[in-house]
Amino acid sequence: MKPSMPQGDHAQRAVSGRDAENLAAEYLQEQGLKLVERNFRVRGGEVDLICRDGKVLVFVEVRLRRSKDFGGAAASIGAGKQARLILAARHYLMRVPECDCRFDCVLLDRLEKSAVEWIKNAFSADT
Repeated sequence: MKPSMPQGDHAQRAVSGRDAENLAAEYLQEQGLKLVERNFRVRGGEVDLICRDGKVLVFVEVRLRRSKDFGGAAASIGAGKQARLILAARHYLMRVPECDCRFDCVLLDRLEKSAVEWIKNAFSADT
């Protein structure tokens, strides 16, 4: 059983997560991507940001980890998280004409544009 998180900590994490997603969306748009949708949810999965990079649909996972304990932001996107992202992406793809897609990650260790690490093609649905 997980230890319960104090209510204030949970609310602060939600605000920080939303701020991280806003920062990531702004950064990606500055890099030329077009934001299509935020927080696409289905039973069993969620995609933080869905963007277009030219003709390619990009499913983006945003991670803010202020501490490098337990491997930091990149390490927190394990096989289970990838599977949930892929599940949500497959549902989304049923709604759009056939197109190429990829999975990117935006990693942050603080809420500043200079801290953005953008990993294109971070993983694939085939892995």
